[in-house]
Amino acid sequence: MSTGHLTFSSSAPFDRLRSQLTAGLHRLRPSLLIALPVLLGFAAVAFAGLAWRTAEANRTIVDLSANRDVTVSAEAPSRVLVARVLLLARQDRLEEAEGFVQTLERRGDADGSARARYAMANSRLRQAFGHLAKNNIDPAGPHVVLARQDYRRALQARHDFWDAKFNLDVASRLIRDFPDFDRKHGDDLKAERKKIWTDIPGQPRGAP
Repeated sequence: MSTGHLTFSSSAPFDRLRSQLTAGLHRLRPSLLIALPVLLGFAAVAFAGLAWRTAEANRTIVDLSANRDVTVSAEAPSRVLVARVLLLARQDRLEEAEGFVQTLERRGDADGSARARYAMANSRLRQAFGHLAKNNIDPAGPHVVLARQDYRRALQARHDFWDAKFNLDVASRLIRDFPDFDRKHGDDLKAERKKIWTDIPGQPRGAP
């Protein structure tokens, strides 16, 4: 009695598939050889454009940091807008700076917004000290109130901004020393002192 053996050729379907793929690749090869340099060219142009924009932004930031008054568009990168605000704040040109600060806030750039608001607040506080040094009490009031508001906005964007917390305490001391500032000019962002100093051991008192 003979026993029959069944033989399965399991590799046959895969061989056919491999042959079809190979044939397809052979047909596509000329198109791929033509398209590849074009794609590489587009990639090279894109990388070159990105490198140029990065270099241009860096040059602008260097110029602004050196107090060279370079014109900046509202579409510029956030770090360029921050550099522009810092220059304008150093020169007490706060009306010009406000638009850039609002752009940073609309973009949701927390760090950039905090740095910009901090610079604005420092400019206002510096102007207030200038008036107080000349015993011009009334003109100092609005600057102190607005500085305190800007410090709080900086802290809303970045809760760990220690310098803003410290300077807010200084501005708040001025309000306590000259209570007419608050009565005459108001302050629409009320202080929450316990929350402001929660993250810091001890409470620096600042200096008038």
